[in-house]
Amino acid sequence: MGYSSRYHAASLAAVFLALAVGIVIGAGLGDDVLSGTEDSLRESLESDIEDARGEADSLQGQLDREREFGSSAYPALVGKTLAGRRIGVLAFGDLPGDVSTDIEETLEPTGAELAEVAVVSIPPDSEELAKELGPGSGSIEADDAALARLARQLGAQFVAGRGKQLEAGRDVVFSRTSGEGGPLDGVVVVRPARAQSEGEEAVAEETSASAMETAMIAGVADAGEPVVAVERSGVADSSIPFFEPLDVASVDSVDLVSGQVALVFALLGAKGSFGVKDTADSLLPELLEPSRGG
Repeated sequence: MGYSSRYHAASLAAVFLALAVGIVIGAGLGDDVLSGTEDSLRESLESDIEDARGEADSLQGQLDREREFGSSAYPALVGKTLAGRRIGVLAFGDLPGDVSTDIEETLEPTGAELAEVAVVSIPPDSEELAKELGPGSGSIEADDAALARLARQLGAQFVAGRGKQLEAGRDVVFSRTSGEGGPLDGVVVVRPARAQSEGEEAVAEETSASAMETAMIAGVADAGEPVVAVERSGVADSSIPFFEPLDVASVDSVDLVSGQVALVFALLGAKGSFGVKDTADSLLPELLEPSRGG
């Protein structure tokens, strides 16, 4: 019996010793395996990153060459297509410098004259505008419908380059202007997106602003000359949906050569929504032959 007990105890001790040795050896091997796996994974990821960088550099090179080609071909494609035409820019609230530059670069090789650039004050100062226009202006400070009727007149007069309401209220309607003014043969419209209004007063101002913008654009369109709304391809919040109910063409990528081509041919009379976003009907309009008579 004593022998059996001692044998059993010795067996257990041997088992525990074997387990301890196994754990030590396993731990060592596990560290080696884990370390090897980490090294292999790191090398694989570094290789993938290098491959991705090489592919990105290649694609960037292709893109740069495409842009260079487009910039070189653009003047030949649109050269003198708008010769003799006087174009205006009408912006609401603000005219970002990069968009202004895009428009100028678009028009430069076409032979068009940038006759006037005007930024409409948003929200409109209806009370001050009523004072400038006098008793015949109606209740525009309290009635958005009256403000819209006036704004439609102002839009048509902006294209014509003359009009009693425009002359009387110019300093209130516009926050800044430059150029000689109308008559115009086409208008480029810019409406940067604005933050959502909060609070009763802010919502009321936004309602008046939208009434002013919509009616003034309609008035510009009433004049019968091409009207094109534009924005850059990378804007976070597109304004193109705002223009969809209105009778104007739109270009959502005026910073790209394709968008500049689309703007030129829209100013020749092409209808539709052009560009690279989901709201566009197509990238480009049909390349219209410019009228030789005007």
